[in-house]
Amino acid sequence: MEPVIRVENLVKRHARRGLGTRVADFTAVDSVSFSILPGTTLALVGESGSGKSSLALCLACLDRPTSGRIWLEGRDLAILEEKDLRAVRPSLQMVFQDPANSLNPRWTVGEIVAEPLLLQPRISKRDRCARAAQVLEQVGLAAEYLERKPRELSGGQRQRVAIARALILQPKLLILDEVLSALDCSIQAQIANLLVELQQLYRLAYLFITHDLRMAGQLADEIAVMSRGKILEQGPAAEILRSPLCSATQSLVGASPLESKATGAVRER
Repeated sequence: MEPVIRVENLVKRHARRGLGTRVADFTAVDSVSFSILPGTTLALVGESGSGKSSLALCLACLDRPTSGRIWLEGRDLAILEEKDLRAVRPSLQMVFQDPANSLNPRWTVGEIVAEPLLLQPRISKRDRCARAAQVLEQVGLAAEYLERKPRELSGGQRQRVAIARALILQPKLLILDEVLSALDCSIQAQIANLLVELQQLYRLAYLFITHDLRMAGQLADEIAVMSRGKILEQGPAAEILRSPLCSATQSLVGASPLESKATGAVRER
């Protein structure tokens, strides 16, 4: 089986500046490699500042890597021109931690979910509305939510809207950047179970970014532990949790509760 995405020796450096003078480059992502198969989840786990979000932005084609390769369907995204990236981005969708900041407060839920289709040629307004209603239903929101505004929704409902917006373009990979951390415990479990159901329905690949190692163990097939821009340890989720090898992983295991807060989410392997 071919991976949905394959990352090879990816590097991302940021220039640090002081009083208008360039001081040094900061390496946020340092020679990272991995692949994700269809219908599977790779959890990228690490503390704040470990480089997880910088890596995610490169994979979503929202930032350019400094070097390395990102392979999707035989194309190296790292070297594509902007006009070619526009055709690729629908296959790589990202869902962020705080949906309140990613949803336009002036738009209705239907407008928000259907927005990505505005850039797709030959899709009528009627078809956009129908597709938005269909995807909303798949994330557990009835048609009555189409006319609501984000302020009328709970945190969990807003996250469902953000997931629906990502799904409407029928992506191959969803990049989930701390999508559960802003939710309370019971809602975490509901959204986690929804993600499992959607993955089975669409055979999606997930990059699940989190600092919660136990949640990663419940949702992911593999776990990669990241620290200071590098992947220090990677392998099957059960093995990483049972026998962590590096000190960073051991610290994350020690910092996590014995049972993940979202106990309703169970990943079948």
